[in-house]
Amino acid sequence: MAKLPVSVCLISGAEAGRIGRALQSITDRASEVIVVLNEDVRDGTDALCAARGAKVFREPWKGFVGQKNSAADKASGPWILSLDADEEVPPALWDEIAATIADPARNGPYAAFDFPRCSFYCDRWIRHGDWYPDRVRRLWRKGSAAWTGIEIHERLEVKGAIGHLRSDLRHYSNQSINWQLDKIGRYADPFVRHCLETGRRAGWLDLTFRPVWKFLRAYIFKLGFLDGWPGYYIAWLGAFSTVTRYAKVREARLKPAK
Repeated sequence: MAKLPVSVCLISGAEAGRIGRALQSITDRASEVIVVLNEDVRDGTDALCAARGAKVFREPWKGFVGQKNSAADKASGPWILSLDADEEVPPALWDEIAATIADPARNGPYAAFDFPRCSFYCDRWIRHGDWYPDRVRRLWRKGSAAWTGIEIHERLEVKGAIGHLRSDLRHYSNQSINWQLDKIGRYADPFVRHCLETGRRAGWLDLTFRPVWKFLRAYIFKLGFLDGWPGYYIAWLGAFSTVTRYAKVREARLKPAK
């Protein structure tokens, strides 16, 4: 099978335990794989990536935005696909990417493409609620986009029109409920820093209305109930994550300035 003119870019910490799935899904189809690895990683992630033919670069941690832009800058292909270590590109998505970039009528008007991302959680694929279709911008023409935004919630800013693919990217991020709960606090911290830097305050509407709406939107209006008990829990998890972020903003404002 001929490889596609696509450079796949990953950033990685100590991911030897799970990056193998991502690498296996891309090395036979992508013409180039770029991995920017945190310089302090010593768990064998570098050797695993190199064995799969990836070009590995060790760099100091610059944050998600800086690290992802660094990886993209190293790509030599005309198309760039950004992938996380806990994701997998299934054959159906590769086939759609191949057909799209090979046909000027399909890719001509667009600088980038997004596609749905489907998460595996509590032993099932989640296909409703706030977690799906979770469209992500990950495929773009080299030089037409760059990562921007606040940490952890970075986004791809595209210069030009964005097309839409239909096939799913697979996501294996949420390993367990305990892991997910721990993640809530860590992911709230960049939001808190952003609020403090911009003067954004957390009012009572943020602490009351926003979490309730988050649950109702995910579980009722976006049909999260069709995902069984995981859908119910995910809706509450979203509500709890929301109230936690704003509560942490209020907590931070109580602390005396240094």
